[in-house]
Amino acid sequence: MKRQAEKKHTVAATRVETAQAVLPGHTNGMGTLFGGIVMQWIDVAAAIAAARHASGPVVTASMDRLHFLRPARVEEFVIVRAEVSYAAHSSMEVEVEVQTENPWTSERAVTTHAFLTFVAIDEQGRPRPVPALITETALERRRFREAAKRRAERLRERAHLARRPAHPKKKNG
Repeated sequence: MKRQAEKKHTVAATRVETAQAVLPGHTNGMGTLFGGIVMQWIDVAAAIAAARHASGPVVTASMDRLHFLRPARVEEFVIVRAEVSYAAHSSMEVEVEVQTENPWTSERAVTTHAFLTFVAIDEQGRPRPVPALITETALERRRFREAAKRRAERLRERAHLARRPAHPKKKNG
C-alpha cells in the first residue's frame, strides 16, 4: 500500500492535459486568441496539477515567466499541458506549456510557456504542508533544481515588493 501512496506524489501523477477549440468569441479583431483567455486556461490546468499533488484545495500565488511565443488562431485547437515541477513546504511550482494544433494536419506548435506557484490551503484558508515531489527521470530532477532557483528568486522579489510603500492617492482638483 505504501508504494501506491508514494506513486501519487510523482511528477507524472500531477500531469494535466486539456484541449480547447479557439472560437470566434475567444479572439480579437485579428482572429487571434486573447492573451487573458490563454492565461485563464493555463491557471485552471496548473491548479488541477497542483491540487492533485496537494490532495486538496490550492490557490494561485504567482504566475511568472509567461511568454507568448506565437498566436493561436480561430479554429485551431489549444493544448494546455501542466505538471508540478517543484514542491516546498506548502507551495508548488507548476510548469505549463501551451501548443496549438491544426485540426486538418494535426501539426503542433508551442505558443505559450509559463510557471505558476500555488499554495495548498486548509479549511480556514491557511497554508498547509504538501508532500515531497518524487522525481523519476533526469529531466524531472533537472527541472526540480531549476525550479528551486526560480523559487529563491521569487521569494527575494516578493520580500522586495512587500517593503515597497503604496502609491500615494491622487488628490482631485
